[in-house]
Amino acid sequence: MSSKVHADLETLVSVRNLRTYYEDDGLFGGRPVKAVDGVSFDINRGETLGLVGESGCGKTTLGRTLIRLERATGGEVRFDGVDITTLSGEELKSWRRDAQMVFQDPDSSLNDRLTVGEIIREPLDVHEWRTPAERRARVRELLEMVGLRPEHYYRYPHQFSGGQRQRIGIARTLTLEPEFIVLDEPVSALDVSVQAEVINLLEDLQEEFGLTYLFIAHDLSVVRHICDRVAVMYLGNIMEIGPTEELFADPANPYTHALLSAIPEPDPTSDRDRITLHGSPPNPRYPPSGCPFSTRCPARIRPVEYEDLDDELWSQLSTLREILRERQRTDRTVTDRIRSLLGKEPRFGTAEEIYGELFDGRTVPDDVRSVLDDVAAALADDDVDVALERLVAEFGGVCDGTQPEHHEVGETTRTSLCHRHEPAYRSPDRTLDERH
Repeated sequence: MSSKVHADLETLVSVRNLRTYYEDDGLFGGRPVKAVDGVSFDINRGETLGLVGESGCGKTTLGRTLIRLERATGGEVRFDGVDITTLSGEELKSWRRDAQMVFQDPDSSLNDRLTVGEIIREPLDVHEWRTPAERRARVRELLEMVGLRPEHYYRYPHQFSGGQRQRIGIARTLTLEPEFIVLDEPVSALDVSVQAEVINLLEDLQEEFGLTYLFIAHDLSVVRHICDRVAVMYLGNIMEIGPTEELFADPANPYTHALLSAIPEPDPTSDRDRITLHGSPPNPRYPPSGCPFSTRCPARIRPVEYEDLDDELWSQLSTLREILRERQRTDRTVTDRIRSLLGKEPRFGTAEEIYGELFDGRTVPDDVRSVLDDVAAALADDDVDVALERLVAEFGGVCDGTQPEHHEVGETTRTSLCHRHEPAYRSPDRTLDERH
């Protein structure tokens, strides 16, 4: 991890309630995809903030929005106090010199029809930086800076290895001497030995030029090595953010806890349990109305009368709820309607089939069985809304219906988005591990 210490932390990038939605392209519109949904955080000058989370959680969209490659739907992104979401024309062009991006795939991010020199020089040409001779000299200087040779100026990208191509991309990013760089999984496509070289290069460049990084990655070991702080993202939301070592040593959010438990353990005799999350992340077009992690959270707060219910049965009830939600959101096709009229089984299967998969061989208490019978009756009448309402009314809780707030946790400025931090829902006699 970087060893930078700031006596007086100065905020370079300030993000407040940032939203990036993708509207439906259909004729009559529809619900937008909420790729980034109300995110707030700061990045201090000279630090590296890591951004981690499952594929599809919105990491890349967030990074692209911060440098205006994607247009924000709402919120603010203040760079040195200026809200860059409002910039346009020459103001936007001028600001782009201060913020750049290194892309994940070094192959697709470089134009094979241009020489390396032309690729790196392109930003200088666009911004009409000094004279053509000075631009060429600047490119050669950058090539040397990232560990390439001057004669590489006239070669083409396909003549280089993956690590060398990523160095070319980094050199292009540095041409206009930006202050802030978004690194979108810059080493994920590289061999392990080459990864170390590129990471060391990034750290050296940061030390030399005082760069500020947003480091997007899925390799948590790399994040732990290079980042000062880490933000954990899920379904367009920041679930936890704080100093790297503190977050890795003592995760406060249930999602962070599950994510870190998936890190491979080098000790084969280790008895550390991996937390297995059931189901898949919800469709970002239809996020949960309460906590974004509520549909998969092993520490979801239960109604008081079901606190002692078998954990596996509780998990199956949650799975049933998600099956019904998917059915509710999916329009019935003409084929489905015809099959229904002919008395054939619907595309989603009958209630008996679903119950067989979820509850066969499992002891179900009478009060739970009564609710399941009501749900099955509603499904038999093809009334998914009533079935889901009955299920949520009985087994839902604060996590399902109320959005949590960010709570300060730990010994420093770490925050976590979870109802479990509220005094009313803390369990002093049960640790997070035990609730999992």
